[in-house]
Amino acid sequence: MIYSSACAYAIRAITRLALIRPDGYVLLEELCQGTDLPRHFVAKIFQELVRKGLLVSAKGRGGGFALARSPSKITLYDIVSVIDGTEQLEHCVVGMARCDDQQPCPQHDQWKAIRNQLRNFLHETTLDKMSKTLERKMELLGEPVPTPQSRSKPVSTNR
Repeated sequence: MIYSSACAYAIRAITRLALIRPDGYVLLEELCQGTDLPRHFVAKIFQELVRKGLLVSAKGRGGGFALARSPSKITLYDIVSVIDGTEQLEHCVVGMARCDDQQPCPQHDQWKAIRNQLRNFLHETTLDKMSKTLERKMELLGEPVPTPQSRSKPVSTNR
């Protein structure tokens, strides 16, 4: 499955957020520092993630963006559904209006299995897993693992 560039940036940025401070606020400048994540584009994406309840935001000292739930409770499916939508996982792979087990398209049987694998992958992959994988990758590459630089207000969510 190929994500839009907005979705890819969302996944990368929110994973980095979970790595830097999984239980507090991170400034956008701090989040994008040392990466090729475009700050203004990530800001727009994060505003949408706040509106949809995956992130929370706070202004002022100690503010920024924070996860609305524990990183173990936010999945790739959650992120993809907000940014790209998951309709492509529900429709016929070749675009036929009617395609199901009773009236399959030529690709139906193969796509059904792939679609189920993709759906399972998206549901089972959590931010917790992704941030730990990112941390291992950075260590293997000899890159510094980002640590919180700013102070954080307490996050008041039902995590």
